[in-house]
Amino acid sequence: MLARFGSLSDWDAFAASWDDLEVDTYMADRGRYRRRRHAVYSVRPDGPIVRKPNQPHYQNLDYNPLNGGIERWFEPIDRNLAEGPSMLAVLGFCRELFGAMAPAVGAWHVEAHQFRIEARLGEAGQPTPEGLHRDGVDFVLVLLIGRRNIVSGTTTIHDLGRRPLGSFTLTEPFDAALVDDRRVYHGVTPVEPLDPTSPAYRDVLVVTFRRE
Repeated sequence: MLARFGSLSDWDAFAASWDDLEVDTYMADRGRYRRRRHAVYSVRPDGPIVRKPNQPHYQNLDYNPLNGGIERWFEPIDRNLAEGPSMLAVLGFCRELFGAMAPAVGAWHVEAHQFRIEARLGEAGQPTPEGLHRDGVDFVLVLLIGRRNIVSGTTTIHDLGRRPLGSFTLTEPFDAALVDDRRVYHGVTPVEPLDPTSPAYRDVLVVTFRRE
């Protein structure tokens, strides 16, 4: 599917870059199980996808009661990868899909987040430590890059009354969740190591589209 929107010639390097993420030091629960990098783009229905200067990620407390309410500055995604063919293919896919769902939008503010959630003996990794939530955007893509030596990590979808609609688990690279953030809540269950003596983690790329 992604290959329709560009080359994946740098995919191996793109996926390997999850080994070079920085610890998220903003965790209000004091956890050190999350690593991440961040990039921001301007995306229009036609024309080039343009990376914006580095800027903070911000969510208000209504959407993220755990870590929201402050500007959070994360290390940027490596330029060669943030502007490389695999990332542009992912963003191109999102532009076509989300643009078809909101054709009146003339410009999107797009954020891309590399996440690694690590699991250790006695410390489960929390993909969504804020719990069931919305992100305060229009649309979200969660693309699995890989998972190693973990159990669980089940995505749950709920309606605006928080009633469950369904659940599924991303297990293979390129498995994805596509979320209309205006209409549903979503969350992911904690991940735990299968073998506590070996590294255990869940790597995803999260892309959010919000109308400018």
